Amino acid sequence: MDTKTLLTASGAALTALIVGCTTTASVTTASTPREAAGLAPLSTEKKREIDEGYRGTLQRLYETTPGSRELVGKAAGVLVFPRAISAGLGVGGEFGTGELRMNNRIEGYYRTTSASIGWQAGAQSRALVFLFMTPEALNRFRDSKGWSVGADASVALLKIGANGEIDANFARAPTIAFVMTNAGLMANLSLEGTKVTRIG
Repeated sequence: MDTKTLLTASGAALTALIVGCTTTASVTTASTPREAAGLAPLSTEKKREIDEGYRGTLQRLYETTPGSRELVGKAAGVLVFPRAISAGLGVGGEFGTGELRMNNRIEGYYRTTSASIGWQAGAQSRALVFLFMTPEALNRFRDSKGWSVGADASVALLKIGANGEIDANFARAPTIAFVMTNAGLMANLSLEGTKVTRIG
């Protein structure tokens, strides 16, 4: 089973389990990105939940990582997935919904998916924050039909210097990512193969 098949299977299963999307009759015309992807439109309540999660995630980042507020302030675009859920037995996957903001205004809503092979039990939640530090990096992301880490862009994962603040070399990367759990920031992991698609 290849990675694309795993992503499709994991995304479908986790969508039904976590997001609670319902199955509807076939639609002849897809008028939104979510309908084109076979997903129900985002409800006002769901958008409000994502908006609140966006703000809460950044606040946690600011409180735990010195220098992060300034870095976010310099970004051309900020993409936040407040809850990316990973779950599975044997074949694991990750699914989450988030939003992109430019100048603190909502530009669109996105879905993230990834797949992994290996023994996993239970479910874990983590927040993902992507910072597009240059207009070029942001435009490449927005113009893509399905952006993925590694294939479409190199993403620098958080590095903290000896002084406890963000490493200066890390801060110069065109695209930066932070990964957080309830226990705090995560480092030394790979986001390779993580895919992001616009849904609204």
